Amino acid sequence: MTATKQVDGKQVAEHNSREKGVWIVVHGHVYDVTDFLDEHPGGAEIIERYAGMDATEEYEPIHPPDAIKENLDPSKHLGALIPNTLPKPEVESPAPPPASIQVPQKATAAGGDPEPEEYVKPNLEEVLSLHDFEAIARRTMTRRGWNYYSSGSDDEITMRENHNAYHRVWFRPRVLRDVSTVDYSTKILGFNSSMPIYITATALGKLGHPEGEVTLTRAAAKHGIIQMIPTLASCSFDEMVDAAAPGQIQFMQLYVNSDRARTKKIIAHAADRGVKALFITVDAPQLGRREKDMRTKFEGNASSQQTSGKDNFRRDQGAARAISSFIDPSLSWKDLQELKDAAKGMKIILKGVQCWEDAVLAAEAGVDGIVLSNHGGRQLDFAPSPLALLPSVVKALTAHGYMNHPHKPRFEIFIDGGVRRATDVLKAVALGATAVGIGRPMIYAMSTYGEEGVCRLMQILKDEFEMNMRLIGARNMGEVVPGMVDTSALNSPGGNITMYDENYERMLPVGTRAKL
Repeated sequence: MTATKQVDGKQVAEHNSREKGVWIVVHGHVYDVTDFLDEHPGGAEIIERYAGMDATEEYEPIHPPDAIKENLDPSKHLGALIPNTLPKPEVESPAPPPASIQVPQKATAAGGDPEPEEYVKPNLEEVLSLHDFEAIARRTMTRRGWNYYSSGSDDEITMRENHNAYHRVWFRPRVLRDVSTVDYSTKILGFNSSMPIYITATALGKLGHPEGEVTLTRAAAKHGIIQMIPTLASCSFDEMVDAAAPGQIQFMQLYVNSDRARTKKIIAHAADRGVKALFITVDAPQLGRREKDMRTKFEGNASSQQTSGKDNFRRDQGAARAISSFIDPSLSWKDLQELKDAAKGMKIILKGVQCWEDAVLAAEAGVDGIVLSNHGGRQLDFAPSPLALLPSVVKALTAHGYMNHPHKPRFEIFIDGGVRRATDVLKAVALGATAVGIGRPMIYAMSTYGEEGVCRLMQILKDEFEMNMRLIGARNMGEVVPGMVDTSALNSPGGNITMYDENYERMLPVGTRAKL
């Protein structure tokens, strides 16, 4: 094996423009990215900003470790940087606090303009609900991270309606049942889960926490929950699989790449590594216009999924638009068999179904299930709430013989978007869902308290399940049936409820806010 070539940092520093060539350092290795500038999905500007410098700090939060090797010709890896030879850049004055992070204020003694009051993050044991994680994340995350995670499409009507719909379904509790012991465990696609939830795919985990999605992997193992591995993760696929505990079940979310050979390679690798189900996203031929995110110009590539090539969108339209260039807008029903063949026996789920007609087509196509989802309100504004859609989908699939057919494998329905309480999950299960995916709350918990925060979130849900199952009179998930809910108001207009409202601030215990 030949030794890795050593590159002097002074030579790197000299290559700091298009004319001289653009070299950057990532994780101690030197790369010539001159020819890649105009093909970079995040735009050339951010690379040129780090020309002749160490770009690791900018690269790390939004790239899997192998992204640069996957997307750059091997000949452009120039070698390892000789330690302590790269000239230090001039230190810039610190940037002002992000405008999107709001902190409490109090008036000055003189009655002048209010002075900002320092926000002190509560102790983890003071966090009592999933809403609290969101309220804390809003005050503590970077502007780029918060804007990316929290944004919805256009006026964010669908994003709010996903949550509001749960408020229009009421329980019909049963009484005088022996609920001294309740069991909220279930099976998802035949695999055990301690609760009828799973961690659904969310992108760019390192925007919230330096360890990224492996934090979710470890917490899921501790609580017996299934994690769906995202295509656009900040951690690599193998990092998340390697972080799993022995026997831990993982699914994978897939954006289908325009390069089908690349897609088949990804699917085959997932099957070889033991992933049990493939959730193919079908609601994103183009990513939606997420204006909050667009106000933060995306800087950098996002994932090893991305391929070189000119993209057809403005490069200043935020993370969501910048990371979408590889997604195949031509994906159609005729392509499903090809993807099923590549899956080597993995379960196949279509993620992003939004009407009963497509639910029936999915069942007819022979997939194992669907996720009723509008991408967390991040795609088409005014797409229907998955919960509101669920009854019509169950009715149509039942009429066509696909629900609980005695001679066919079970066709399973999942939903995601807007879930913040165990009561939300119980309503979805009562209406026919096997389980629900939870996304934003997981990454808010991760962003604010790391792995301990995600574990706290899961324990909060377990406590809520135990209490609420007793109160509705259900001893196990099989007893959570349609007769336990009243849906007469489900399709009525909803209120304007903001999920990250000041709920935690109103409840802050004395002493958790700093005194000026």
